[in-house]
Amino acid sequence: MKSERVAAIVGVAESDLGIVPDKTVLQLQAQAAKAALDDAGFGKEDVDALFTAGNWAWATNLMLGEYLGIKPKFTDGTNIGGSSFETHVGHAVAGIKAGLFDVALITYGSTQRSDRSRGRSVPYAPLTEQYERSFGLPMTVGAYALAAMRHMHQYGTTSEQLAEIAVATRKWAMLNEKAMMREPIEIADVLQSRMIAEPLHLLDCCLVTDGGGAVVVASAKAAARAKKRPVWILGHGETHTHNSISNMPDLTMTGARESGRRAMEMAGVTHQEIDVAEIYDSFTITVLLTLEALGFCQPGEGGAFVSGQRTAPGGDFPMNTNGGGLSYTHPGMYGIFLLIEAARQLRGECGARQVPDAKLALVNGTGGVLSSTSTVILGRD
Repeated sequence: MKSERVAAIVGVAESDLGIVPDKTVLQLQAQAAKAALDDAGFGKEDVDALFTAGNWAWATNLMLGEYLGIKPKFTDGTNIGGSSFETHVGHAVAGIKAGLFDVALITYGSTQRSDRSRGRSVPYAPLTEQYERSFGLPMTVGAYALAAMRHMHQYGTTSEQLAEIAVATRKWAMLNEKAMMREPIEIADVLQSRMIAEPLHLLDCCLVTDGGGAVVVASAKAAARAKKRPVWILGHGETHTHNSISNMPDLTMTGARESGRRAMEMAGVTHQEIDVAEIYDSFTITVLLTLEALGFCQPGEGGAFVSGQRTAPGGDFPMNTNGGGLSYTHPGMYGIFLLIEAARQLRGECGARQVPDAKLALVNGTGGVLSSTSTVILGRD
């Protein structure tokens, strides 16, 4: 690995997860932030940069800083959907390298399950979405269903192959006491679950939960005084290719082709060296498309790649080891939880679901309707 050790993840934590009707978005962020700082052995007085993203008017750095009692000298509210937090990590490294700050706190919180905000109709269709919603496209699942149907038509991918992802991810969730869904499922259960938007069944779709998370990123100098060993940020890449699904350049290829390539080149690693992958799984098709775009297999080969429970515990490609957005938690924008799990895997903290001797992790977030991608390569000494 040739990447310079500029910055590391030194603290991670979740808030309460699942159904949390007694906490606000800010309370969930504060709970996760306090726990992540404790995990690092830092206090809020150490934080000099603040990052957050969300789909709510109160999910801003101004309100969060006021609530936490932090007055940062650097702030970043980049919001490109579920991949925002991987992007925040990359921006934090750039800021640290430029000497702008030493310790960044990245947070997220959502109460979309309790306040029933997921899928709430918008009274107007902004910009190019006017050409989709007026024709009845259910958002967001309809956009992913279009991509899935196109992949099936173009490459012969099957619903059984997509179901392999859901079943394998549930097996990881069964090893995670924090996961919301831990009952075993089989491929037949996925195929027999009700259709949401053809060809995606209920069990092809992510959970709808409350929850929050936080990640602490520190310069190499600050990381030296952290409580736990650093998880180095070795590479990062980001891009966004479209907003509305009708403007996606290719329904079967995401921007992870570019963000992944740049991240791996920056880190100086190959696909064969990756020990664990945390891939955004808003839907099973998201995972399959991402694996192809990242280059773990060729376009059209994703179905075969995930078959035979290859990504499940005991398989040769450990993926989404906390149970993912399909079975662990998914409070709207899931990307921060990918980082939390990857850091824990590299620190050897995952108990029954621990990937043996994991040294390198790839994290890939996806936002919007396959619109944005951000890839991070993490490693330990």
